[in-house]
Amino acid sequence: MVREIRIGRIANLSFRVQPSALAGTVLLWSVLSWAARGVLHLSLWEALQFGLLATIAHWALDLIHQLGHAWAANSTGYPMIGIRFWWVLSTCLYPSNEPELPEHIHVRRALGGPALSLGVLILAAIWSWLVWPPVGVVEWLGIFISVDSLLTFTLGAFLPLGFTDGSTLLRLWRNRE
Repeated sequence: MVREIRIGRIANLSFRVQPSALAGTVLLWSVLSWAARGVLHLSLWEALQFGLLATIAHWALDLIHQLGHAWAANSTGYPMIGIRFWWVLSTCLYPSNEPELPEHIHVRRALGGPALSLGVLILAAIWSWLVWPPVGVVEWLGIFISVDSLLTFTLGAFLPLGFTDGSTLLRLWRNRE
């Protein structure tokens, strides 16, 4: 059974994909297309287009979020070594032999992703405001990017779910006591 596929290296980051990411992509495209058809009342063709473009946008937002972590990690002197994509999210990869790091290093690295995602959120929200009201795929895509940036990669990153930035920050906070 294939556990993950290495798809290449860019800027000293190894990119890996677990098979679940393919299933997650198909599921996300299906759900977003269904929502576009049923909720936004787009035609079938527009709904399929929207679902595909929104799925691609979601993965781009995820990558941008992880690159925010990579930038922050590089600035601390303890860089990431890669990104692993799984289901509809991804995870930062750090060296297995990394030494015990001071708390402020972990905090800086954890905040890098949400900080860059917040920047994307602001740009997408401005775009959505400029093209309001939404009438087609492009306008709805701007709103989707705003909402996905907000709920998944900015605020959602702080939820303590065990694999999120919020979990890292909560663990550090608890260890201070």
